[in-house]
Amino acid sequence: MTGPWTEWDHVLKVDPDKELKDGETFEDVCATGTDAIEIGGTLDITEEKMQRVIDACSKYDTPLYQEPSNPGVVIDSDALDGYLIPTVFNAESSFWVTGAHKEWVRIDGPLDWDRTTTEAYIVLNPEASVAELTEADTEQSADDVASFAAVAEKMFGQEIIYVEYSGTFGDTEKVAAAKDALEESTLFYGGGIHDYESAYEMGKHADTIVVGDLLHDEGVDAVRETVEGVNDAHAEQLEAE
Repeated sequence: MTGPWTEWDHVLKVDPDKELKDGETFEDVCATGTDAIEIGGTLDITEEKMQRVIDACSKYDTPLYQEPSNPGVVIDSDALDGYLIPTVFNAESSFWVTGAHKEWVRIDGPLDWDRTTTEAYIVLNPEASVAELTEADTEQSADDVASFAAVAEKMFGQEIIYVEYSGTFGDTEKVAAAKDALEESTLFYGGGIHDYESAYEMGKHADTIVVGDLLHDEGVDAVRETVEGVNDAHAEQLEAE
């Protein structure tokens, strides 16, 4: 498991359908201290919106990835470091496990496989747009979440396991269970990270914290606080080892 994400503490997800806070720029976004920027959203995403954010962020040095919500919004751009493609392990429909991916390959032909990596999503907030879209079975115990994580790593070779609570702060017991089940894969966590304390708390359980709505709702200063929170949590863990 040697992808760059093994070194990431913090990822900032930019939604192309949402605006930045008044007066803030993508230069400010790229200077928050985040380890990588992931461009993606669930609803109302178009190629034009994706391209606008890619063009704006590509002027700076922060690693830049696209997380497309469907094959129709994938941007072929050398400005991107790669593509992080969700596959929802607890989706009720197989379309969100392999179906959308098959359509992407069928439509576009051979992909840039060297820059394409899947993220094994475990979606756990039933009220989130991604849960509704994928018809995810969110009623999962800590043991269930751990088992999904183990299956994703050991049976499917996933380098990134993503526990997603989009819109709310998640159950730390379930996140910790996923982490304990993994040996080499990187555990991403997203959902409800809104300040230093929430980033610090979840940083004790996940390898990488993903922050999204906070950027659009509160701005870059709030994002910087989450970078500090997760970095402090991981620094304390290293000192204790």
